[in-house]
Amino acid sequence: MFEGQPKGLWALALANTGERFGYYTMLAVFLLYLQANFHYEAGLASTIYSTFLMMVYFLPVIGGIAADRFGFGKMVTTGIFIMFIGYLLLSVPLGGDLPAAVAMAVALILVSLGTGLFKGNLQVMVGRLYDAPEYADKRDAGFSLFYMAINIGAMFAPTAAIKIMDYAQQSLGISEADSYHFAFAVACVSLIVSILIYYFSSSTYKHVLAGEKTKTGKADVEKKATPELSASETRERIVCLCLVFAVVIFFWMAFHQNGNTLTLFARDYTQTTSEGLQSMAFDVTNLVACIFIVYGLFGIFQSKTSSGRGISGLIILAAVVFLGYKYYGLEGAVDVKAPIFQQFNPCYVVALTPVSVALFSWLNRKGKEPTSPQKIGLGMLVAAAAFCLMVAGSTGLLAPMDQAAAIESNADPARVSANLLISTYLVLTFAELLLSPIGISFVSKVAPPKYAGLMMGLWFAATAVGNQLVMVPGLLWGENVSLPIIWGVLAGICLVSALFIFSIIKKLNKVA
Repeated sequence: MFEGQPKGLWALALANTGERFGYYTMLAVFLLYLQANFHYEAGLASTIYSTFLMMVYFLPVIGGIAADRFGFGKMVTTGIFIMFIGYLLLSVPLGGDLPAAVAMAVALILVSLGTGLFKGNLQVMVGRLYDAPEYADKRDAGFSLFYMAINIGAMFAPTAAIKIMDYAQQSLGISEADSYHFAFAVACVSLIVSILIYYFSSSTYKHVLAGEKTKTGKADVEKKATPELSASETRERIVCLCLVFAVVIFFWMAFHQNGNTLTLFARDYTQTTSEGLQSMAFDVTNLVACIFIVYGLFGIFQSKTSSGRGISGLIILAAVVFLGYKYYGLEGAVDVKAPIFQQFNPCYVVALTPVSVALFSWLNRKGKEPTSPQKIGLGMLVAAAAFCLMVAGSTGLLAPMDQAAAIESNADPARVSANLLISTYLVLTFAELLLSPIGISFVSKVAPPKYAGLMMGLWFAATAVGNQLVMVPGLLWGENVSLPIIWGVLAGICLVSALFIFSIIKKLNKVA
């Protein structure tokens, strides 16, 4: 998985890690910022949050069109600079009146546009690294590593946001509402790091940009060499992809509740302190140690040399000693803040990606690996299970507005263990690994050659629509609908989507 990858992969992955670290630092606290700074109700805050997510995932379609005309490398660097201006504007404390809201809207548009130019085009550059024959068979593993790099940046983002806000409040005497701007400033710094990595490592990937302005030549020859599909085959493939896109919409609607209603649940319904072994989960360094143990175990079983196995064993030993040291150094309870829960999904992705790859490789050798459509259907079932878990854990709790009123009046309403959200994020991560990378692979494989760009653009567009629908549970939250109904709606949508996929599985498998 890690061996024999092109050098450019690490450069582009690290550049993307820096950008994603800033993006997720901002996203970890954005919904809470809208309420603390502008005093927006949950429904309005959720609508702004989901609209921003929609733009972030819709504008890569525009970014791809621009790259076809002006070049992928140029659009990536342009995107970084536009994002930087957007984050810089968010970093300025302008208060909570109308001019501040207008400035925030402009900043969000800039961040969305910059991300649209950067996100998809950097992935195209990664894909081009594998056009060389010696790397062709390592494409899937390379994209898995690239996907992990994104989540490494996301894993540290909530901690960075909380720590910088605590510093602003405790050391500088900044109010809570203004401290959010310090978290947004972290995104500015991360983009500076990202662009430095991108420029100073350009020698490792510049060959993939060498002919991007050429309108004829090799690309045209390859296009002519691609076998043409009949009109009926083309139509069948497009129909199948559109059916998958329809399902993907509802997955992202459910999954991206992590920054919306699941964050509100963490703030209002989850215990605010943690003790003992559970408290170690809220220190990101402990999670990193656990990841080292997972990778060390893989190293022991997969290494071809005794020295490789020995190094893996030492890594595991060092991680265990570190965790033991941290455990015996625990004193009292630690504060648990709502944004910190968003570190668990990326942590699980980094830890479980090699497990997922190994599992499906093993099933493939036995001839029992599920097809891509089957994996997508299973992913929707797993997502439904995650929200069923939330239904069970939320039964008996007050409705959202009643809970907020009780908190405001210091009535000490019931709160649940942090283990509920920790477990829910674990289940949702299994769903993500089944659906997200598999869906992109399915699109790239099934799309008719002459519509490949359009189909990938529609994948992003479907994701964008799903992100816009993220606001629906937030609106229900603002209407004081009971929690089991809110989570039940999400579970039901995922379940119906899964049943739909399995009802047309033969049709999808035919083109897969």
